[in-house]
Amino acid sequence: MKHTYIIGEIGQNHNGSVEIALQLIDAVAQPVVDNLFGRELLPMDAVKLTRRDLNEELSASAMLKPYNSPHSFGKTYGEHRAFLELDDNQHFEIYRYAKSKGLEFVETLCARGCLSMLKLFQPDRLKVASRDLTNHLLLDAMAETRIPLILSTGMGGPEELDKALDVITKHHNNISILHCLSQYPSEYSNINLHTISYLKKNYPGYTIGYSDHSIGIVIPAVAVALGAEIIEKHITLDRNMKGTDHQGSLGIDGIYRMVRDIRNVEISLGEEEFFISDAVNETRYKLERSVATLDIVKKGEVIRGEILHLLSPGNGFKWEQRGMIIGKIASTDIPANEVIYPEMLMP
Repeated sequence: MKHTYIIGEIGQNHNGSVEIALQLIDAVAQPVVDNLFGRELLPMDAVKLTRRDLNEELSASAMLKPYNSPHSFGKTYGEHRAFLELDDNQHFEIYRYAKSKGLEFVETLCARGCLSMLKLFQPDRLKVASRDLTNHLLLDAMAETRIPLILSTGMGGPEELDKALDVITKHHNNISILHCLSQYPSEYSNINLHTISYLKKNYPGYTIGYSDHSIGIVIPAVAVALGAEIIEKHITLDRNMKGTDHQGSLGIDGIYRMVRDIRNVEISLGEEEFFISDAVNETRYKLERSVATLDIVKKGEVIRGEILHLLSPGNGFKWEQRGMIIGKIASTDIPANEVIYPEMLMP
């Protein structure tokens, strides 16, 4: 059975609060149980935060621009961004809590200055946001750490991806590539999940996954069925919270349902083969058809083809085996509309 590496992307849905981030980790770490079959399933594998260096974020004029959105945490965009940032020590605190819960920890780093956190701890993986697929200075600096790297392709195509890989592979080859659509929320007509198959065919040396920005949980589960080995999805405590990403994220119940469905898809995929499963034996016995009588057959009477038809259960002769019955002598009285079994026939 395949195992999909599922990342719960907190991003900056912590709203500048370590406590909110820790509560999200608690939600991610909760057991996932398929109540229908009483099966405990594996939870998410990792959580992910985003770290920005505001000295390498936007132009000075863009940072000073008034930000009047209802989701704003400051009068200017710069103040808004500064409110949402957690420092290296706060990221370290959240990292340690995630590890205590058995989760891996992924960091999206948006600037070379963010690498300062590596003085405190080493994330299990680093993530390159779609916006930075062409940021070769950042790619080179992140790849130089030799920490496994995840690339999101939401704003790029083959040319941008190939050039990014050229930069990274000078340092290492432990790379995952996520199909992504940087539209928030993503319209289903634009998602093009078959890109997953394209990436698996054309980039066979890398782990291929999917970073989802659609509403709901169906698209990630379908992505797994198409071969995605990593799924990344935004998560939140409450989709009605203030902040730009909350409405497009999964709430606590959505986290549970998405993970449940992905794990059940993994179980369901099976093998590329066509066979009768042992699981249907009871159903076959109950519902399949067997050769049966239309009329009463007396002991010693020859069984004729015109008095045969099919009835359940399915543990008798099949229709294609009726030649084993026609012309045989009944060894006992057989009622009408009764399945014929071998012990009812003379040897």
